[in-house]
Amino acid sequence: MNSTQATARFAGIVYLLFSLLAMFGYFYVPGALVDTADAAATARKILEGASLYRLGILASLLGHMLFIVLALSLYQLFREVDRMQARLLVAFVCVGVAGELVNLAYRMAPLMLLSGASYLSSFSRPQLEALALGFLRLGGSLSIVLTMIWGLWLFPFGILTIKSGWFARFLGYLLFASGVGYVVTSVAEIAFPDPFRTFSRFVTPLAMGELVMVLWLAIIGARVPRAAAEPTRAAV
Repeated sequence: MNSTQATARFAGIVYLLFSLLAMFGYFYVPGALVDTADAAATARKILEGASLYRLGILASLLGHMLFIVLALSLYQLFREVDRMQARLLVAFVCVGVAGELVNLAYRMAPLMLLSGASYLSSFSRPQLEALALGFLRLGGSLSIVLTMIWGLWLFPFGILTIKSGWFARFLGYLLFASGVGYVVTSVAEIAFPDPFRTFSRFVTPLAMGELVMVLWLAIIGARVPRAAAEPTRAAV
């Protein structure tokens, strides 16, 4: 296995691990414990499932640390293809991860507010429950903004995928489609939240294109032509 193939396969494995951790931390756990319309029910579920809730935060944190590793691996893979696009990819990922760390702090807030600590005694129970849900909804608003970042990083990724010639070209176009899906989702939820509920059913499937690239990298890796991967006898 040549170095390009090894780097691509490593990036694919990291990408897959990140995706699994993100699905658990950002979709499964909040879906099981958070009711954005009922502060009391959310507080009760978080307290009853505190271990699961903390595990979801930890999974999200580890996932984003892996995301940084992924970005650096992709930079290593593509830096000779187009250094500017590779740097842009890393920059978008770092900005997004920084924002997600703030989001994780918001997700820690309910554990503090619902802990029953003496310094919170001046607040009534309903007030604490409302504050806890308020932090979660604030994190949800931040996620809407960060969705644009998670779309923008896919554009340099798609360009590099196509320019390198190491992957099927349709993968690059799928990354573009996913990027458009994320960006449009962010813009629509910020500017037109009510109509977006209907529009989202047409936009959301675009994001699935990214999953194809995840699996391709992890299973197949990069297809580097033999002539490019091995020096010729004359060159040696």
